Amino acid sequence: MAQWGAIFSIIAALGGAALLTSVHKIEEGHTGVYYRGGALLTTTSGPGFHLMLPFITTYKSVQTTLQTDEVKNVPCGTSGGVMIYFDRIEVVNYLIPSAVYDIVRNFTADYDKALIFNKVHHELNQFCSVHSLQEVYIGLFDQIDENLKLTLQEDLTSMAPGLIIQAVRVTKPNIPESIRRNYELIGDLHSDPSAESYRGRRTCQHLDHAVFTDAVRQCTAVYADNGHSSE
Repeated sequence: MAQWGAIFSIIAALGGAALLTSVHKIEEGHTGVYYRGGALLTTTSGPGFHLMLPFITTYKSVQTTLQTDEVKNVPCGTSGGVMIYFDRIEVVNYLIPSAVYDIVRNFTADYDKALIFNKVHHELNQFCSVHSLQEVYIGLFDQIDENLKLTLQEDLTSMAPGLIIQAVRVTKPNIPESIRRNYELIGDLHSDPSAESYRGRRTCQHLDHAVFTDAVRQCTAVYADNGHSSE
């Protein structure tokens, strides 16, 4: 009898473990996808409790509500050869539930790495490579958010329909300290071009022509527009 009791205890323990591993919960705003032997099954599930084959089937929960992916420290080389860095790019996006299976099948459950993180790196570098530092940092900076959003969405519509980009927010890029100081001086000249004219012209003359030709042109233009002549 003692042996039968031990056997029943083992069976009960295994049954309890099987039940625990077969019951799982999908949270609201998520869709469940399932794998068996490493193969993605066509079955998906919505929020609530569900059953699956214990020890054989596994699942992942994929968020379908609005989420924000942060892409950090993106290097970017301008057309003039200056390397700058974007500290953070926020991509607000959501996934249509009916598109979950196809996107996971083509890009895995970590689809955002290929479709958002890598794409942001690529598109920003494409943008920087055909624009000067002045355009990226000042002239066209206010357009980067919207242009990046439209470019990402255009690619996703063909590559991964159902992944929607709601908004993109780009922080001001970090530029070399010497160049940043020059831009601050130029900003001072724009705000008060009549003040300390001699110091301003000397600033123009001492800018690094090899690296910062855009700033040189701007600085000279400020004084030309305000009736000053170079010495």
